[in-house]
Amino acid sequence: MPGVSVKDVPSDKFIEAYSAFLKRQGKLPIPGWSDTVKTSHAKELPPQSSDWFYVRAAAVARHVYMRKTVGVGRLRKVHGGTKNRGSRPSHHVDASGGVDRKVMQALEKIGVLEQDEEKGGRRITQAGQRDLDRIAQTCVEAEEEEDDE
Repeated sequence: MPGVSVKDVPSDKFIEAYSAFLKRQGKLPIPGWSDTVKTSHAKELPPQSSDWFYVRAAAVARHVYMRKTVGVGRLRKVHGGTKNRGSRPSHHVDASGGVDRKVMQALEKIGVLEQDEEKGGRRITQAGQRDLDRIAQTCVEAEEEEDDE
C-alpha cells in the first residue's frame, strides 16, 4: 500500500508501535531521573510504567509530525491535565516543561527532530519522517493481517 503516512493510522496503535521501535532500537538517551520524576504538578505519583519515556517520545514525535513546528510550551499544554483541588473546582494545569524538553532533546540526538530557526520550536527531519511513515506502514499491514484472520 504505497503512500501510507502517520495520519492514516489510529494514534494509539501508532504510538504503541513507535515506542516499541524506539525501545528495541536502544538509541534514545533516557535521563537518570526518569524513574522518580512526576510528569506534571497535577499528578500525585510518577508514571507507573517503566517505558513511559518511550511512549512520551512517540507521542511527541507524532504530534510534531502532524503539525509543522512545535515548541515546549505547546507540548506542556497538550500533555497537561486537570488538577484535583479538593472541594474547590478543578483547573487545567500544564505538564512539566523539563520532561517535554528532555524528550525533544533526546529525539533531536537520534535525528528525528531538528530546531527550526525561522519560527522557533522543533520540526520533523526527513529521516524522522521516513522512519515514522515506515512504522505507520507496518501498523497498516499488521491491521490488514488481523482483518484477514
